[in-house]
Amino acid sequence: MAQGFLPTTRREMEERGWDRVDFAYVSGDAYVDHPSFGTAIITRLLEAHGYRVGVIAQPDWNDPASVAEFGEPRLAFLVSAGNMDSMVNHYTVAKKRRRADAYSPGGKAALRPNHAAVVYANLIRRTFKQAPIVLGGIEASLRRLAHYDYWSDKIKRSILLDSGADLVSFGMGERSIVEIADALNAGLSIADLTFIDGTVYRTRSLEHVYDAVMLPSFDELSADKLAYARSFAVQYANSDPFTGKRLVEPYSDHEFVVQNPPAAPLSQAEMDAVYRLPYTRAYHPRYEVAGGVPALKEVKFSLTSNRGCFGECSFCALTFHQGRIVQTRSHDSIVEEARALIADPDFKGYLHDVGGPTANFRAPACPKQMEHGACRNKRCLAPEPCARLVADHSDYLALLRRLRNLPGVKKVFVRSGVRFDYVLADRAHGDEFLRELVEHHVSGQLKVAPEHVSDAVLAVMGKPQRRVYERFCERYARENERLGKRQYLVPYLMSSHPGSTLDEAVELAEYCRDLGYMPEQVQDFYPTPGSMSTAMYCTGVDPRTMEPVHVPRSPHEKALQRALIQYRDPKNRELVLEALRKAGRMDLVGFGPKCLVRPEGGHGNGRAKGSRKGTDAKGGARSAKKGGGKGAASCRAAQSAKGAADAARSAKGRSGALAAGKNRRAGDVRNGGRHANPSAASGAAGGRSGRARGRRRD
Repeated sequence: MAQGFLPTTRREMEERGWDRVDFAYVSGDAYVDHPSFGTAIITRLLEAHGYRVGVIAQPDWNDPASVAEFGEPRLAFLVSAGNMDSMVNHYTVAKKRRRADAYSPGGKAALRPNHAAVVYANLIRRTFKQAPIVLGGIEASLRRLAHYDYWSDKIKRSILLDSGADLVSFGMGERSIVEIADALNAGLSIADLTFIDGTVYRTRSLEHVYDAVMLPSFDELSADKLAYARSFAVQYANSDPFTGKRLVEPYSDHEFVVQNPPAAPLSQAEMDAVYRLPYTRAYHPRYEVAGGVPALKEVKFSLTSNRGCFGECSFCALTFHQGRIVQTRSHDSIVEEARALIADPDFKGYLHDVGGPTANFRAPACPKQMEHGACRNKRCLAPEPCARLVADHSDYLALLRRLRNLPGVKKVFVRSGVRFDYVLADRAHGDEFLRELVEHHVSGQLKVAPEHVSDAVLAVMGKPQRRVYERFCERYARENERLGKRQYLVPYLMSSHPGSTLDEAVELAEYCRDLGYMPEQVQDFYPTPGSMSTAMYCTGVDPRTMEPVHVPRSPHEKALQRALIQYRDPKNRELVLEALRKAGRMDLVGFGPKCLVRPEGGHGNGRAKGSRKGTDAKGGARSAKKGGGKGAASCRAAQSAKGAADAARSAKGRSGALAAGKNRRAGDVRNGGRHANPSAASGAAGGRSGRARGRRRD
């Protein structure tokens, strides 16, 4: 048996002297025993509580024998689609099949089915008629109640019903999975497990269901999209563990899906204990012949310091999954893990990241949240920081200092994204944090996520106004100039988000023009389960206000908005012209420095000769190396037709991002981590918080 790993075959089970396992964990991912992977956290946690667990990774969904490797487990099957929703894993926002899967051996695609949790559970149910089945992971967590499915363009039933499973463990899962295990081990039937927070079950009667909020029935949701908007608003408002109510979703007079309140967040000691489990921190040796599992490379020398996010961006499902209450590990726990990384023979002196969904969140937004929960109808940061917000980087600063002073560490990077408005809100330590971030923790490029520049769209997104981002750019530029560094700000920009008409798309294009920046790729909004923006996409209204929201739905409208941002690409010329005509902005067609394209019969595309892509802090143009649509960015960097030379003479003292000396690749790809998959582990799959490094660019 592979040293240190849990059994993956009957032979390995028998080598341990076991005649059966208590739990068989079925996963759509390859088996990686690392705390960034849900399989690892949940299986190691159960092992720590004395349970025998076997892992069935990426079974053949056409072969019943593939889920019968250990026979019928004593207590239950645990099923997860993996670290990503399987549909996001398989398809781009254009619904084109992806060619690779970072969570499979050698990056090979198609080793799991579409809607993997449903397919695996159905296969188990056909093979073992009476065996309890518990679903977890991101796919199950975000589909636990009726939900909009982008790929079929329909409202789908709770995954609990389509899968034939008995329970869904939603959220981060460590609490609920142990309660489930202990209850089953004590002899309770799976049908009796109706009392565990962080779970969803089905019932034929509401006789014993009390204090519940009744949601619209599935028939109502299917017939009226506004009913779905209202239902999602109620679900969203009850996603907090302190204030969340029990929810009931009727499917008929004798079939109901009941969601219990979310599980309580982990204390710091409990989080430390989770990350202290005996992970091998490696993929199973069987994958060596295929070249390993690519996803491990992204996280092998990174440290998770927190989970949860009070940023509450509309397009992100973190609120629906991990929640708004930030939970953290202690400095000692993180340093202990860092020392283990330093001892790894492959460690080269670089800690690739220290963070989570948002790197610089190291405490709840305010003390009230740990007693009374997050406010139901108020955001912590947008449109303005709440008066109760405690913005404080002192703890994160102390952690970073301690890590970079460890023997054997050359550099500690922060790559999982920094919430820039939170930096600006910290009057006591914000400047100090930014100074040390620029001096010690940027690898040539700092990723930030303004997402858009139109205040109208930003309001729908739940993001701060454009002026806030520009203030941050100015301060970032000043710090780099003071330190004599040339480092990029890399802005993530999104097209076709709900609320964005062609007018807002033109505004974003003009912004890119003034930056002298054209993204090589653009992220279209991806409607994945569990986000407020996806509910907007489905219904055409903002569920929080029920006010109409423009939704770019047709592929052609999306193409027009995307082409505007990439107006310099000659292939986009006709689309840009069409978009400008429709927007009534033919003033942007011509030969002047503010024009996006030249008129019919003109030569070339884009702006006047002499202008180049990208800007550095002095206004000089720089071109970013291709890589996921990222490049140099600045704020209000006005470039004239005279090009970089004029801008260089005039830009001192203005805002601007500093260009990286070597035009490094902007880094990590996006996935639904920003949208549907904020976590590399969840529910009965437990695990790591959502990182920018998990994001996939389509």
